[in-house]
Amino acid sequence: MIVIILGILGAFLGGRTAQKRGGNRKDIAQYAVGYAMAFVVVGMILTVILDRLLSGT
Repeated sequence: MIVIILGILGAFLGGRTAQKRGGNRKDIAQYAVGYAMAFVVVGMILTVILDRLLSGT
């Protein structure tokens, strides 16, 4: 769940960043995918950490 939310958030932030910098559609798509991938990796790490903390192992 965390991974999906962070992926969507990353895509949104990446798209907004490219728009603010005056990028065209391809730039916006590239930034959205790049940010989404980075945020998904962070979400996966966060999920593993939370799982280990909450499971007690």
